[in-house]
Amino acid sequence: MILHLQTVPPRNGLLWVRHGLKVLQRKPIALIGLFAVFLLVSSLLQLIPLLGQLVVLCALPLVSLAFMLASHQVLQSHTPTAAVFVQPLQLTPERRVAQLKLGLLYAVSTIAVIFLAHWLDGGALTRVVGDMASAGEKGDPKALESAMADPSLTSGIALRLLFTGLISIPFWHAPALIHWGGQGVLQALFSSTLGVWRNKGAFALAGLAWVGLTFGTTMVLTIVGVLLGLGNFMVYVLVPLGMALTTAFYCSLYFTFIDCFMFGAPRDLPIDAPAPARQDPPQDPPAPSEGA
Repeated sequence: MILHLQTVPPRNGLLWVRHGLKVLQRKPIALIGLFAVFLLVSSLLQLIPLLGQLVVLCALPLVSLAFMLASHQVLQSHTPTAAVFVQPLQLTPERRVAQLKLGLLYAVSTIAVIFLAHWLDGGALTRVVGDMASAGEKGDPKALESAMADPSLTSGIALRLLFTGLISIPFWHAPALIHWGGQGVLQALFSSTLGVWRNKGAFALAGLAWVGLTFGTTMVLTIVGVLLGLGNFMVYVLVPLGMALTTAFYCSLYFTFIDCFMFGAPRDLPIDAPAPARQDPPQDPPAPSEGA
């Protein structure tokens, strides 16, 4: 499949958010179920010291591609299953190897920025988190409040969020560029970086919209729960809400890809009707592309 790098207006960022939510509305149980499967498998793997955590990090690029495939299937009026997590590894051997290399590179990059951030702040965040845990175990609210007020907590979190955001740029579209475009690892990383940079306005607006939507709905529900005297039960509402919004975000990745590298996201996406056929890339592209 030939991919064409495109530049879209910033307002398209809101389009991506809206389409992610609409795709979730079509198949909410199936899509949230996929995210729950990912969380369950990740939790089980985390029980294996070091190796399990490494496997989870390596799998994250494939997880993002799996939700792109799931969104594509929903647009075709199909119900996605857990098979989407292994579909990217069932194409040609070259693409399978490229996806595995990409995952390993993502894990190494993530670990590298964690150590870099730890070195830059002198381990301050680790110390503050340890103080908070100690205060919580002792039941000392003043010590806990003091630890939470430590400026190292805010600066340490901000530093790690910055680094995480930076490394996400080259990996954002890379799995899809390998899967649908047949690109190599380095070419996919470069193309992804170029695509995000050219459309930074749309990505920034989409990011603000997701943050605003998450914090806004959480705040409203929390206030309503407190007013109704249901504060202790809000966890049973906020956890499913968080899973739903995270799933919608993953679904929106499909539209960021087609908008930046293909024919552009549709202007509107009906909740109950399938998207036009021209909006669907082939599942198994026949040959590599040099278009992006």
